[in-house]
Amino acid sequence: MINSQQDILLGFVGIILMINVVLVKGCGYMREKILSMLKEHKDEFISGEMISNKLGISRTAVWKHINNLREEGYEIESMPKNGYKLLNCPDVLTLEEVEEYLNTEFIGRNIYYFDTVDSTNIKAKELAMEVEEGTVVIAEEQTKGKGRLGRDWLSPKGKGIWMSIVLKPQLPPSEVAKLTLIGAAAVSKALEEIGIESYIKWPNDIIVQGKKICGILTEMSCELNMINYVIMGIGINVNLENKDFSKELVDKATSLKEIIGHSVDRKKLLGAILNHFEDLYIPFKNAGDISKVINISKEKSILIGKKIRIIQGETERTGKALDIDEEGRLIVEYEDGTVDSIFSGEVSIRGLKGYK
Repeated sequence: MINSQQDILLGFVGIILMINVVLVKGCGYMREKILSMLKEHKDEFISGEMISNKLGISRTAVWKHINNLREEGYEIESMPKNGYKLLNCPDVLTLEEVEEYLNTEFIGRNIYYFDTVDSTNIKAKELAMEVEEGTVVIAEEQTKGKGRLGRDWLSPKGKGIWMSIVLKPQLPPSEVAKLTLIGAAAVSKALEEIGIESYIKWPNDIIVQGKKICGILTEMSCELNMINYVIMGIGINVNLENKDFSKELVDKATSLKEIIGHSVDRKKLLGAILNHFEDLYIPFKNAGDISKVINISKEKSILIGKKIRIIQGETERTGKALDIDEEGRLIVEYEDGTVDSIFSGEVSIRGLKGYK
């Protein structure tokens, strides 16, 4: 009898939880629909009655959803007999705000948005096995952002693009290093769209006016010859100010805002990056083709033709960057005349005189 009562109680609890999930999803759906209607009629009023009739909800429910949107940062004017008008959208990187800039098939079509996380790469790895390829994890702030070789990555709130893309290419793990080149090329092409000339410090940094504005960290989970997933973390200093950088970083890093003198639209830039990334990723995913990426990498390279330091563990050598080959490897001529091909995961590359 006791077991039967417990089973019944557990059954009721399960039903209540299911109802709560449905209600939450329903609220989210209505909120999205109302926001979509407001955007369709931006700069003009749309009546609460029209929204109510179209969505089949009460005027009171419409009013509650409008207030929720206001709490999220949407500036919505209301006027008796006229209804509601969307005046401004918040500077947030949710799918609802980025979607209008996307022309992708799958990259960025599913966005997990967070106000604060320790690291978008860490969060993406937690979600990777459960989400579809192309899912983007993005946060307004990272408290433990990381770059290559475990270096800390400054990620202040609302001032950058801190994101990770979940990828699941059916390719040998040995091919994953090429993905970093795709990410760098996509960022460089997106910056070109907004009128900023950038250069690629092979394989994972973007340089503007001699300073770093973007870093890429690619991590992989695999079994023998099978990739489970790849996480590509991309951090871009968009609207940081000089005061945001430490004394150690201010001479090495900068932001797009500092370069052009005004804030950059993060949503537009994010959309452009994801668009270019998919355009370059699909040929690689389907046929292993990175020819277009290599062309961009050569054209935008800040290393080719310059003397560089090649740091591998405790060993450091000096050489000259000659080229990037068809496999995405950096071709280096050392001081003793020997020529070598370097894989991105092997070493740290530094310019002898910075990147001016």
